[in-house]
Amino acid sequence: MAFAKQVIKKLVPMFDRVLVLRADAVTKTTGGILIPEKSQGKVLHGTVIAVGPGARNNNGELVPTQIKVGDQVLLPEYGGTKVELEENKEYHLFRESDILAKLEV
Repeated sequence: MAFAKQVIKKLVPMFDRVLVLRADAVTKTTGGILIPEKSQGKVLHGTVIAVGPGARNNNGELVPTQIKVGDQVLLPEYGGTKVELEENKEYHLFRESDILAKLEV
């Protein structure tokens, strides 16, 4: 596990890509009933772990990303690239334009 944490610190997404750790799926209701894995909905939010420097516009100027490390974001149901960094944690790389919203907590 110590190795995986070192990898995350060194992983810097390219251009306008964002590395997101998906939130864990709800496996138990507030009443204590366990939800079968097949019935669990897909988790559509997560925490930003790393952000690239930004994309270039038509003039070659760097356009910085709007999302920062630590932001809570709303994700699309499909898309992104799954990245294996740690066991039992789901990391995905998205383009900044693919992220639907930033959640204010």
